[in-house]
Amino acid sequence: MAHPAAKSRFVLLAFFVIALFLFVRLEGYRAAPSPVPQAKEGTSDAKEGTSGGSSSGALLTGHAIAPKLGNATAKAELGRAAWKVLHTTFGRFPEKPTADEKEALRSYVHLFQRLYPCGECAEHFGKILAKYPPQVSSRSAAAMWGCMVHNMVNKRLKKAEFNCENIGDAYDCGCGEEDAKDKSG
Repeated sequence: MAHPAAKSRFVLLAFFVIALFLFVRLEGYRAAPSPVPQAKEGTSDAKEGTSGGSSSGALLTGHAIAPKLGNATAKAELGRAAWKVLHTTFGRFPEKPTADEKEALRSYVHLFQRLYPCGECAEHFGKILAKYPPQVSSRSAAAMWGCMVHNMVNKRLKKAEFNCENIGDAYDCGCGEEDAKDKSG
């Protein structure tokens, strides 16, 4: 027979292990990242009923993090590279994305804005995002939205606007055969 003291130690140890497990498990729920804010009412994505969050979305819609970038040459090079990344991302986005893929792209655009290395540029782009949230219902919607907001930036910088009908040609990802397979399959 088991000694009563050993039995009570075992019960106490089991209780402690269960309490620790529950604490760790519940702490994981509390530390989960905030969900993506829902698209504003009146946008095509809000009408589709994409999942959003009940939180304020401060993680995605907060202030720009980087300071102003004073070097005009670096700023211009960064801008060209950033637009290349964004337009290529939009051009590779699924034509029929899942709700999860839509949220991923929406989050990416918002975090891209917040973390952009030119704080002044990021603040200006944040104002555009607040008024014209990313359109993520399809590859076409994302690509056209990207072209539209790029033209807004170009207009502000007194640069020529781009004909959005040619957006796919201008930002070819160079994927070659992979694109041909995607279109046939």
